[in-house]
Amino acid sequence: MKTLATLALLLLGLAQDGPKTTQPAMKDEKRHLGFVEIAKKGGVDFLLLGDSITDGWRGGGGKKVYEAAFGEFKPANFGIGGDRTQHVLWRLQNGELDGITPKLCMLMIGTNNGGDSADDVAAGITAIVKEIQKKSPTTKILLLGIFPRGEKPNPAREKNDHVNTMVAKLDDGGKTVKYLDIGAKFLNEDKTLSKEIMPDFLHLSEKGYQIWADAVLPTVKELLGAK
Repeated sequence: MKTLATLALLLLGLAQDGPKTTQPAMKDEKRHLGFVEIAKKGGVDFLLLGDSITDGWRGGGGKKVYEAAFGEFKPANFGIGGDRTQHVLWRLQNGELDGITPKLCMLMIGTNNGGDSADDVAAGITAIVKEIQKKSPTTKILLLGIFPRGEKPNPAREKNDHVNTMVAKLDDGGKTVKYLDIGAKFLNEDKTLSKEIMPDFLHLSEKGYQIWADAVLPTVKELLGAK
């Protein structure tokens, strides 16, 4: 028995190898269970996955833009405010892809991993991409670079740019993964952010969501095979 217990501990240690960004962690079980129920009903062709910035498509000006831009594609929004890479990974491993086989998943995550290194954030995003591919091999992934944050250029932006450079390498020409960095479209010529687009220099206004929709819609249609 002692030997078995020791072996179990060793296996647990092996399972937890790697940065915390790649270790699945539960955060908002109530919201998660709601998404699981949506997945059980099926009928989702276009899945949006991410944190509060994705969640923002659900309300205010974001909802109107969402319905106009994506409504025809049988979309589902699985964004949860405050989520980090490890939280999205846990959600995928616990039912959010069970019952659906989306044609396309648009993923944007990582801005809440501010306390983690760029390498670790990139590892977390990579783990999510691999999990989607494992759970739903036919689903194409539109991987978005982390959006700029903060009124002016700052270390957080620089780190996220480094993350984006690393995860861009996951792009295989759109065969399974297409990487798209639309961050510059939110910026003024002097690289500052406007409150008109991001009122708190992180979350989007209706105008910000319109910029997002306009920037990705051609690629979304292409990957979905829509006209």
